[in-house]
Amino acid sequence: MKRVNSLLLAVVFSGSVMAADGKILATPGVSQVEGSAGGGIVPWAQLAGYASEDEWSISGFCSRADVSDYQLDVCGVQGNVFDTVELSVAEQRFDVPALNTTIKQRIYGAKWRVYGDIVYSSMPQVSIGWQHKSLDDGTVASLVGAKALSGNDFYIAASKLHLGAIAGYNWFWNVALRHSEANQLGLLGYGGAKQDNRWQLEASSAVFINPNWAVGVEYRQKPDNLGLGETHWQDAFIAWFPNKSISVTAAYLDLGRIAGAPDQTGWYVSLTGYY
Repeated sequence: MKRVNSLLLAVVFSGSVMAADGKILATPGVSQVEGSAGGGIVPWAQLAGYASEDEWSISGFCSRADVSDYQLDVCGVQGNVFDTVELSVAEQRFDVPALNTTIKQRIYGAKWRVYGDIVYSSMPQVSIGWQHKSLDDGTVASLVGAKALSGNDFYIAASKLHLGAIAGYNWFWNVALRHSEANQLGLLGYGGAKQDNRWQLEASSAVFINPNWAVGVEYRQKPDNLGLGETHWQDAFIAWFPNKSISVTAAYLDLGRIAGAPDQTGWYVSLTGYY
């Protein structure tokens, strides 16, 4: 975790003298809690950073989600190679005060741009992604009935930015379909006695009120493999892109029921630096 934090600080404070800048401001999106480029809770088809097809880029982020009974801290780094492949690694710390414990998980990700560009192609940009997740300690996951302590998610995402589409403002949308057995992103392990639907729908929409500010909403379905009444996630967010070196995101979260605890609402904030 110390290595991830150190690299993030280097990215955030390095400046933009050599930063890749081949894309329009804000088009990479921000950083998702599993390490991929996208919104806060949903991966998008865009790749991290501002690299064009003849550039590479590195970005780093830290995020915090604080809801009624839990807190999630995430830090990670992302690489973009020629706007074709994104590689990422993230570490999550999930604090559970009721049990006086912290659950830690590491996530390795890869995303491949299959088709298009969110601005310049007539059809949406399409990417496929993979996330391998592994818990450091599976005590809590085993207690709640998870079948495994690691797992793999696969998803396909489509994204499009429509210039001047809503009263002259730019409108963005993203739809993703994920195959997953993860319980609460994998923080409560993988699979369970119930084995709920493995295919999950995820979606985002945002309007750019000017080139530097976007407001939007996200929705993410989640399986209830453990039979604990887990519910889907949603948020409303605002993102600030002052330049191509940094972005800041804040959101109101409604995460429903987590591990049997209802009404998990609260806030989320994330900082991403690009190089």
